[in-house]
Amino acid sequence: MSSTVVCETSLADRKPDISGKVRDIYDLGDRLLLVATDRISAFDWVNPVGVPDKGKILTQISLFWFEQMEDLCRNHLVSADVADFPEPFQERAAMFEGRSMLVRKCEMFPVEFVIRGYLAGSGLKEYAEKGTVCGIPLPAGLVEADRLEEPIYTPATKATDGHDINISPEEAGRIIGEAMNKKVSDTAMAIYRRGREIAATKGIILCDTKFEFGLLDGELILADEVLTPDSSRFWPADHYVPGQAQPSYDKQFVRDYLEEVGWDKNSPPPPLPDYVIEKTREKYLEAYCQLTGKSGL
Repeated sequence: MSSTVVCETSLADRKPDISGKVRDIYDLGDRLLLVATDRISAFDWVNPVGVPDKGKILTQISLFWFEQMEDLCRNHLVSADVADFPEPFQERAAMFEGRSMLVRKCEMFPVEFVIRGYLAGSGLKEYAEKGTVCGIPLPAGLVEADRLEEPIYTPATKATDGHDINISPEEAGRIIGEAMNKKVSDTAMAIYRRGREIAATKGIILCDTKFEFGLLDGELILADEVLTPDSSRFWPADHYVPGQAQPSYDKQFVRDYLEEVGWDKNSPPPPLPDYVIEKTREKYLEAYCQLTGKSGL
């Protein structure tokens, strides 16, 4: 396992302009430097312990998908090569190499474009209560992890505390305009469908995912991360059994551990033990290798 964990980044004379749960963002004027750190969050809390190489894995998976989707939608990527970054970042290349993207700054939509192909997560909870997902009626009798006859668009917004809030497609249309909502959701659906087809050839089920889009000079731009274990649910196809929770390529070990130790989810979480860190890294790396066909980072 890699001995280096990058949970914080900085330059000699500045810190990130924005530090999210996972990403550090440096504002460079008309461009941004996005850095995926090794921080890991669960239940909306960042753990004090990072997962080695996680940020590199997320970045490399996004780069893979950006290339696969170029004909469907232009993306914000300028370069992932540190040699193309401003000099201060080159001086700390070891910190930024493999986990950073220089991107065009876009006017981002305040909506996350979530596409669901299977019944899971918050959608399953709403369906159990109302027979709907984000207000969209679904057939009766579905069970956990059932494949939906057709994928559905179930947008979300962010509250000030960072939680996702599910909204209806109609509400998304009121926020960004009906015509734009249709254009972006149709694009998100096309990207999901292609991603699902590609993942299926690698033995992976793409359950659901969320995309972020923006506008640059009036053109629609795919931004942020794309089809990663942090933004999507990936299930191994050879273990798929509807009617129960599925094993997944993501933070499953982290969530399970925090549930097992009885953490209250309202105070800083306990540090993850080494075995949970190792298993989580293995799952992220497995997803990367299976999707891209590469043997390692």
